[in-house]
Amino acid sequence: MPNIPTITARKLIKVLKKKGFYLDHITGSHHIYYDPACKARASVPVHKGKDLGKGITLAIIKDAGLTVEEFLKLL
Repeated sequence: MPNIPTITARKLIKVLKKKGFYLDHITGSHHIYYDPACKARASVPVHKGKDLGKGITLAIIKDAGLTVEEFLKLL
């Protein structure tokens, strides 16, 4: 399995938008994205100036129904 880079929430959101997700709602600092095609929901914690850890990035990728390879291609 390829290494997952440490990225910001904005970059992850761009990948989700490329895959067809849209912003459903915001609860506190978490932006909830939804894809009606595959009925997947992904919650992205947005904290200005902080990167997402590799574990949370992997969990969001899994929630979105993406593989690591797909994710890296969309980056």
